[in-house]
Amino acid sequence: MAVFTTVTPDQAAAWLARYSLGSLAALEGIESGIENTNYFLTTGGIGSDADGVRGRYVLTLFEKLTAAELPFYLGLMAHLADRGVPTPRPMPDVDGRWLGELNGKPAAIVARLSGRSVAAPSALQCGAVGRMLAKMHGAGLDYPVAMPNPRGPRWWTATAPKLAGFMPPGEWQSLEAEIAFQASHRFDRLPRGPIHADLFRDNVLFEGDPGDPGEVSGIIDFYFACNDVLLFDVAVAVNDWCRADPADPSAGLEPHRAAALLDAYAGVRPFGEAERLAWPVMLRAGALRFWVSRLFDFHLPRPGELVRAHDPSHFRDLLAWHVASAGRIALPGA
Repeated sequence: MAVFTTVTPDQAAAWLARYSLGSLAALEGIESGIENTNYFLTTGGIGSDADGVRGRYVLTLFEKLTAAELPFYLGLMAHLADRGVPTPRPMPDVDGRWLGELNGKPAAIVARLSGRSVAAPSALQCGAVGRMLAKMHGAGLDYPVAMPNPRGPRWWTATAPKLAGFMPPGEWQSLEAEIAFQASHRFDRLPRGPIHADLFRDNVLFEGDPGDPGEVSGIIDFYFACNDVLLFDVAVAVNDWCRADPADPSAGLEPHRAAALLDAYAGVRPFGEAERLAWPVMLRAGALRFWVSRLFDFHLPRPGELVRAHDPSHFRDLLAWHVASAGRIALPGA
């Protein structure tokens, strides 16, 4: 369940009065997601189509992010949408503001994108993700606002000691060793810019029937976005989209889908030699980041947390596979 803060139809209708989007026609809670409260919001009124629909949107109440943090994310989504990347464009209210407050939480309305996520992507779909990710990276380079990665090396280094008492000694030693390994590598020369940082399968939408999904129709959930190494974003995507067997993380990555994603990305933004050298370390960094965050959410959940945490062992096993299989998944041109 991902409705932490209830919004009634009357409350939504009153809040909509601040916008020029039409009147409330339907309000439906969205069960997916683990960070925020989300509702599908449909409007009607003047300008509606034959079905009585004027617009389809997503209403989000932010449960963790503050009003001071949110302009970076909303601004990045608008910036990318202006440049042809299919992201949920924030809707301004009558005063031109993207952000307001609803039921005591920062809240915003964004455009609802068409399409569906896929649970078992094909090589063609992985290629489409790679092309769109490279396009997004290029489009974000001139975004003028910066946000350091809130879950980068400083975070996992500070967070790991809090987890030691919950982990078997062997696992803790592996985690401690990987953090030390990552700290011994510097990536100052790698291209940087705004990244999504959470481009998992459920955050990408496709249009078309299952046999012919077409191109990416939407990239959603930018609320882990930040400024960091572009290659880290690629590693996070490959670690999820190219799993050999979702039920068995120890099986690692499937080379054909990984090649499809990486070749398509490189067709838009070619990888440099420094990136090719850093790639095995970056794959491990992508797995480490989510192992630590899932351990944290599993063992140290927020008071009142309503969502069942993901199993941390998934990224523990994937990291072990990367350590044992260094070089098996290579960047194009290596």
